[in-house]
Amino acid sequence: QVQLVESGGGLVQFGGSLRLSCAASGFTFSDYGMNWWRQAPGKGRELVATISSDGGTTNYADSVKGRFTISRGNAKDTVDLQMISLRPEDTAVYYCKAVHSRTSMTYWGQGTQVTVSS
Repeated sequence: QVQLVESGGGLVQFGGSLRLSCAASGFTFSDYGMNWWRQAPGKGRELVATISSDGGTTNYADSVKGRFTISRGNAKDTVDLQMISLRPEDTAVYYCKAVHSRTSMTYWGQGTQVTVSS
């Protein structure tokens, strides 16, 4: 069955770094653009970063530009989010999402908690 499993979350101090990873299975990974979203306590879900199905195009929310980097490995069916210079406002549950490049079929992971202490 389709699975998106995030890992790499945790507790980090202000200014620290984390690398999130999302492992995909059960679908043709290279047909899907991949996104990272996040949801902070009491707030709506926010799109953080996107990467196209071939990895050639990336986009970032203004709040994370220059600090976060999204990448994918189509050979390993993974998408990563490298986060540096973390701030308390980055605290959230981070989710990966797959979006089919033609049909817009979507899948979500279960999320991984990132907590940044001040």
